[in-house]
Amino acid sequence: MTNLFSSFSLNGLELTNRIMMSPMCQYQVKQKDGCPTDWHYTHYTSRAIGGTGLVFFEMTNVEPRGRITEHCLTLYSKEQVPKFKRIVDACHEYGAKVGLQIAHAGRKSTIKGSDIVGPSSLPFSPDSPCPRALMEDEIKEIVQCFAESASLAVKAGFDTIELHGAHGYLLHQFMSPVSNKRKDKYGEYTAFPLEVIKAVRASIPSSMPLIMRVSAREYGEQSYDLDHVLSMIPEFIKAGVDAFDVSTGGNSPVRPEVYPGYQVKYAKKIKEIFGIPVIAVGRLENPDIAEKVIRDKEADIVAIGRGMLRSPYWAKEASLHVKENLELPGVYDMGYSF
Repeated sequence: MTNLFSSFSLNGLELTNRIMMSPMCQYQVKQKDGCPTDWHYTHYTSRAIGGTGLVFFEMTNVEPRGRITEHCLTLYSKEQVPKFKRIVDACHEYGAKVGLQIAHAGRKSTIKGSDIVGPSSLPFSPDSPCPRALMEDEIKEIVQCFAESASLAVKAGFDTIELHGAHGYLLHQFMSPVSNKRKDKYGEYTAFPLEVIKAVRASIPSSMPLIMRVSAREYGEQSYDLDHVLSMIPEFIKAGVDAFDVSTGGNSPVRPEVYPGYQVKYAKKIKEIFGIPVIAVGRLENPDIAEKVIRDKEADIVAIGRGMLRSPYWAKEASLHVKENLELPGVYDMGYSF
């Protein structure tokens, strides 16, 4: 029976269960090199020990000006690879697969004195800095930054790449009429993301799954609805996307009403229409809800965020709740013997 603890194959990537730790910014980079620290080592390996099938690194930026803050990860240089690889190798040792979400903050960067850029000179909010509209040749350079970051991720041993095309970051900014008012070819909402997808796909092995996180709808004035994203997805699939991680919002300060599973219906719709694997996210930390999403085939994987911030062993605790067997490494299972 398909359930939360059944195995899943994504383009040849074999997962022991359907649980993913959602990418969550840690803001713990201490050095200017943008590399992970001991904080990150503990954060990611503990979730691997805790039984998570797919551990996703936080939003990792493809160039320094693409960071949200000075304390965010970057991957753009071969000198950074060993510090990422150290963590990936440790997670593998405990049976987890590991993904890297690559991104560029664009107009949502908050770094003072930085060259903040976007598709158009429109700030995220009245309190945000106004970005500089990118020139066409600069857009091409950022496409190559994505490709190089993906190539370095392969060297670091990551099992899959996720492009962050949601939550108001640069890919999403180009995809949305809220933030993209360009009159050149990049005014076409799919132009930039398609170039990124193709460049990244060409930079990673054909056997490596390429995932794309999308905001299925936005909130606020001039925001798009699900149909806008549905019109793009066939082109994204053709360009090389193997699965979609389906979220919402983030391209304006307006926030939705949040409740358990509030975004699942969008993942389900994309799965039904296109027959492609999807990841559901959004307050799914209740094991009964997560189990139902998988059992009812509304999504193929559930991404857990806050639940794993509270407990690195969320997967183990969920297995006990739904009466499945999940063995932890070492002596950790003894902590659950009564």
